[in-house]
Amino acid sequence: MISVDEALARLFDICTVMPSETIPLRDAMGRVLADPVRATRDQPPFAASAMDGYAIREADHRASATLKVVGEAAAGHAFDRSVRDGQAVRIFTGAPLPDGADRVVIQEDVVRQGEQITLGDRLENNDNVRALGQDFHIGDELAAPRLLGPSELALIAAMNVPKVTVTRRPIVALIATGDELVMPGGNPRPDQIIASNSFALAAMAEAAGAEVRVLPIAADTEKALRFALDMAREADLIVTIGGASVGDHDLVGRVAGDAGLKLAFYKIAMRPGKPLMAGRLGNSVLLGLPGNPVSAIVCGQLFMLPMLRAMRGLGMQPTQSLPAILADDVQANGARAHYMRARVEWVDDKALIHPFLRQDSALLSVLTEANALLIRPVEDAARPKGTAVRYIKL
Repeated sequence: MISVDEALARLFDICTVMPSETIPLRDAMGRVLADPVRATRDQPPFAASAMDGYAIREADHRASATLKVVGEAAAGHAFDRSVRDGQAVRIFTGAPLPDGADRVVIQEDVVRQGEQITLGDRLENNDNVRALGQDFHIGDELAAPRLLGPSELALIAAMNVPKVTVTRRPIVALIATGDELVMPGGNPRPDQIIASNSFALAAMAEAAGAEVRVLPIAADTEKALRFALDMAREADLIVTIGGASVGDHDLVGRVAGDAGLKLAFYKIAMRPGKPLMAGRLGNSVLLGLPGNPVSAIVCGQLFMLPMLRAMRGLGMQPTQSLPAILADDVQANGARAHYMRARVEWVDDKALIHPFLRQDSALLSVLTEANALLIRPVEDAARPKGTAVRYIKL
């Protein structure tokens, strides 16, 4: 068995970044920028008013000065003449500052009577002007790789860039295996169970930016598994669920090996999730997950999601762990790292973590109550409540 860290390192070794494609900006939410974006204009493209008020010359910015209002400027409607001595232009937020004007006096600081304004006794230091290029200049760059969210899309749009080059979404094929499985809504025999893992893993992969294909359940025969792997051959990542152990009906390793799997590893020193395997199969990466529901989902969290981030070009990093304080005593851990289902609550700005008593890898109901995985390192000693620990957020 290898460690979790070693398994991740070997997985990253067999992952490749997806090729890039150019798409409309409107479709880029959640995608990963592959090439830098460069601004095609300054922002703002002119000196602009930051407030509603009056544009005036600096020389006229005197206490109790009286100025003549000679026009108006609004966003999208510039004043087309110059401001001269003794003049003011009514101006609104976002409007171009007229030629000759140096500052904007806010409307609350003047008294207007007809076409004249009188400045107040107290003069403001702020000129209330957004300088040309204050936000960015032509040629300024938004670096890649970068996950694109609403703020990035707004910035790119302001740069007047209608399309972006992003990494292609990884295609993930999910193959649940086992004669005991029936899809939800089916009619299971007394010796069968409902397939659930595919639904959790598909949701996780899609939330991580992948395109997911859930293939039909593969029966426990070599022919059925060969057919399923053949259906998945165009996927970037093939995730099998179950059948990766050493029982007579655990055929994934054997069938994948016959199909040319270049094995990266088999078995990791962790629980839940010991019977994990991975390798390259043709142009795809194969990740063989355990069949127990919690094992599959925890391994998906620890291995599948970092793989997808790497394939999208976001770097090769493990799932982030966070600090917390034990709210309950825990016993000593053994020879495998243990990822215990737990609940974190915040008290006085401190994260307190409560591990659940029941940790059986078949208990989905416990997993639904958890919002964290408490990390117990290999051979970790018993820890009393109050000990500083690390956890992974679910």
